[in-house]
Amino acid sequence: MGNFKSIQKKPFFWRINDAERRIILLVGDLFVSYLSIVIALFFWSKQDWLHFTLEFIQQRPEIWFYFLPILWIILLVELYDVRSAANRGKTIKSVTIAAVISLGLYLLVYFTSDPNSLPRRGVAAFIVSTFVLTILWRYLYIRIFTTPMFMRRVLIVGCGRSGLTLASVLHKIWPPPFFVVGYIDDDPEKLGKEFEGYPVLGANSDLKKIIEEEHVTDLVFAISGEMNSETFQELINAEESGVEITTMPVLYEELLGRVPILLLKSDWLLRSFLDQAHTGSFYNAAKRLMDIAGGLVGLGILAMIFPFVALTILIDSGWPIFYTQDRLGKRGKEFRIIKFRTMIQESEKDGVARMASQTDNRITRVGNFLRKSHLDEFPQFINIFRGDMSLVGPRAEQTTLVEKLQKDVPFYRARLLVKPGATGWAQVNFGYAATVEETRVKLEYDLYYIKHQNLIMDISIIIRTIGTVFGLRGQ
Repeated sequence: MGNFKSIQKKPFFWRINDAERRIILLVGDLFVSYLSIVIALFFWSKQDWLHFTLEFIQQRPEIWFYFLPILWIILLVELYDVRSAANRGKTIKSVTIAAVISLGLYLLVYFTSDPNSLPRRGVAAFIVSTFVLTILWRYLYIRIFTTPMFMRRVLIVGCGRSGLTLASVLHKIWPPPFFVVGYIDDDPEKLGKEFEGYPVLGANSDLKKIIEEEHVTDLVFAISGEMNSETFQELINAEESGVEITTMPVLYEELLGRVPILLLKSDWLLRSFLDQAHTGSFYNAAKRLMDIAGGLVGLGILAMIFPFVALTILIDSGWPIFYTQDRLGKRGKEFRIIKFRTMIQESEKDGVARMASQTDNRITRVGNFLRKSHLDEFPQFINIFRGDMSLVGPRAEQTTLVEKLQKDVPFYRARLLVKPGATGWAQVNFGYAATVEETRVKLEYDLYYIKHQNLIMDISIIIRTIGTVFGLRGQ
């Protein structure tokens, strides 16, 4: 954080919020991907007698060729999270996965199409050029738009539990999403002290002066108790002067993609969450159509892989091939889930339900591979096609585990407001939960998904899951 402290007294002339950053990323990606189309057409034309002419561009490429950049943008959907986009390692990994998936999809179409019906050189040139140019553009974005010049300057209002939780979260994010100048708090014992590395600069009555001196662009309201009228008026004055105000729970969601359940009041579910969790009939119908289409594709893949998976399970640990178990679905309705068996026979012969862990000694050798590749999940497409599950949603849990966890984890039963999914926001961001604490974190992801679910989010989760399968990063 030293590089940011050295310029903290300088005014900032560019304040870019997350939505504006996503627009910048999208415009840059579209530019480099359509530039890659031009490059691909140029190399393709080298083997054609028309060469790189208007006639060649009009006659040779099929219309689908000009939609390749749109497919590329969809595959990069994970990198429209501004935190991931600012991380060099995640950028390289995500762009590489997108290129591998593009190549895999093309090979699948190529080997199932008529000979010489697809432009091998044109598509190959597009994949190579868009991979290289996207890497270069994203590095340029990181180099320019994650510098302090484009960062917001944030003052945290309140140095209690909520404010300290936010500060603790910020220390774990690199590069930082914004520069924190410090806190304000009315507790005289906190004035002048540092908490989580940030100073308490003054009381609420000093707000206007601190905003001017520290060139504050944003306030984060992190007072969990009652707010006095003077503080309220100071915040209104700040908002009118152009300073943006965000509440701590909202910012927590933006930063982590999770809902801070330990900081929420007991009536939050009724006062806020249920209204936001309701979805429209169009989304529900579109999601069901996507489940049916995905279910058919999944069942087709299941039919192809079944002989090989079944044989390896039989050789490794014998019968049975499938594993079935009662799980809780939407609104607490029980259903029978179907998976390839990845654990030893009678792994719960004592009748006690246990959460699986990454190093669970009940997992067989073949089962370990099936979990990492997510191949064990493919029989669930039967559940999806039936309507017991969706492609995307919280993980389906056993009845006894739900009954136990709802006593230990606040709002746990709220995850039953939607259908469970073969994959989900929590699964792609966290994986399996082996402890109550990990279950709490995973629930925060589940509630975030239920609160913000939409088709774009569902598609992005599916694409990220495909990337996980290709990288064998499942758990």
